[in-house]
Amino acid sequence: MRLLFLFTILLLTFNVSAQKNESRTVNQTVVDVVFLASDYMEGRYTGSASEARAADYIKDRFIELGLTAGAHNNSWYQSFTFTEKSPHSTEEGKEMKGKNVAGMINNNAPTTIVIGAHYDHLGYGESGARDANDKGIHNGADDNASGVASLLYLAEKIINDEKYKSHNYLFISFSGEEEGLQGSKAFTKDPSIDLSTIDYMINMDMVGRHEDDKPLLIYGVGTSPSWKPVLGSINIDGINEIKTTEDGIGPTDHTSFYLKDIPVLHFFTGQHDDYHKSTDDSPLINFKGIDLISDYILAIIDGLDKEEKLTFNKTKTTEKKAPKYKVTLGVMPDYSSSAEGLQIDAVMDDRPADKAGIL
Repeated sequence: MRLLFLFTILLLTFNVSAQKNESRTVNQTVVDVVFLASDYMEGRYTGSASEARAADYIKDRFIELGLTAGAHNNSWYQSFTFTEKSPHSTEEGKEMKGKNVAGMINNNAPTTIVIGAHYDHLGYGESGARDANDKGIHNGADDNASGVASLLYLAEKIINDEKYKSHNYLFISFSGEEEGLQGSKAFTKDPSIDLSTIDYMINMDMVGRHEDDKPLLIYGVGTSPSWKPVLGSINIDGINEIKTTEDGIGPTDHTSFYLKDIPVLHFFTGQHDDYHKSTDDSPLINFKGIDLISDYILAIIDGLDKEEKLTFNKTKTTEKKAPKYKVTLGVMPDYSSSAEGLQIDAVMDDRPADKAGIL
């Protein structure tokens, strides 16, 4: 059924795009999501052959759009290694490898806007699956083929419009997000550009379930005083409400940039029952909604285009935890660390760890 759906979509898109003078339509977003979330990609598990296939697809799309290589040494890929270590086990973890895919629009500007979305997922439910007994392919259409499709949409719009010349643009599709933000942490620890030149970072993770009667969720609005005014000025048909959160820390890749004192925004269309299940498939995606959210992000970029480099604000963590967590220390562990004890990536303000003086 999934393969038939993929074939039908690809055939439809080919026929539409082959027409003369056909402008970009939602069909390219359909192709990007359906291909990345197909069984052929086998769930894009970090370090697997399917991760490599997905990375090659994203690289080829960057080349097709006219981007240049954005990683070190004129490469499209940034490889990294980490130790997979369960927080629930004292056993030695295994070493894993992953790679980010980076494409650049270099306008020789003094500042760079980073746009990111992770492309890895859970494979056959190797780790992080909500149902440990489900070993079917976890295609991750919403998580996060949808975010990658948005990233590619933005890259196409920006490179083909002469007005986007005030900044450079670095598009990064991260791997290892499902293993503890490994790809984004690897980039911020060994960046291909000077972090101090980054104006801000925008992240998309799970933007494929937009509904007209539900708000678009935007995290990180407290990380710069510039965010709220520009968000208040945007009106995109089809996005009827936004709901914002101040925090710069959250369970996805914008956190790695926030911890380097970079203003961030993260876009999310909400949790659903297919999250981290093998049922997170392409037929459930609102493809037009992905493009609407991408247009909203473009409007933010437009609104900030003439501003000076954004001021960074540190935020307090106010986000509510899931109900199953009754107590909190207020730290973000580094699951990749092989050091004895607990290595801490971040301490959240006004939580017990912060009050106790833990650094």
